[in-house]
Amino acid sequence: MAGFPNVNLDTDLRDGLCFCCGKNNPIGLKLDFRREGDGVRARYTPDKLHQGWPGILHGGIITCLLDEAMSYAAVFAGVHCLTAKMEVEIKSPAPVAANYILTGKVTRQTRKLVETEASVTMADGTLIATARSKQFVIGKVNEKGGASQNNASK
Repeated sequence: MAGFPNVNLDTDLRDGLCFCCGKNNPIGLKLDFRREGDGVRARYTPDKLHQGWPGILHGGIITCLLDEAMSYAAVFAGVHCLTAKMEVEIKSPAPVAANYILTGKVTRQTRKLVETEASVTMADGTLIATARSKQFVIGKVNEKGGASQNNASK
């Protein structure tokens, strides 16, 4: 994988507009991840506006859920990252009228790279999708939740 360019991103999400976790985003998913064991967990109930085929959750939304779970796993591990590579496997159609559990965890961490995995399951345990990713570290999480000085190129 090629080196990631030196970036300086604003990781302050207090405006609440993140599509996945922002509470002030009127079209967002409003996910709320919590630490659980060695990873993170959130619940999600789709809106019919998030369907692809009638009654089925859009695959792009499923991918978005997985990406966010893996990003939060990195944040809870102490680093802010940008997804560099992601592989998704859809195992089953996801009905819109269902409740889902999202999980994510870090599987490997170095100074510049974090590897993660995530899953989306129905509340009854039915596996909907899994993912793996490699993420470039762009900074450490500071005590206020933002990123400290960029260390991706150090």
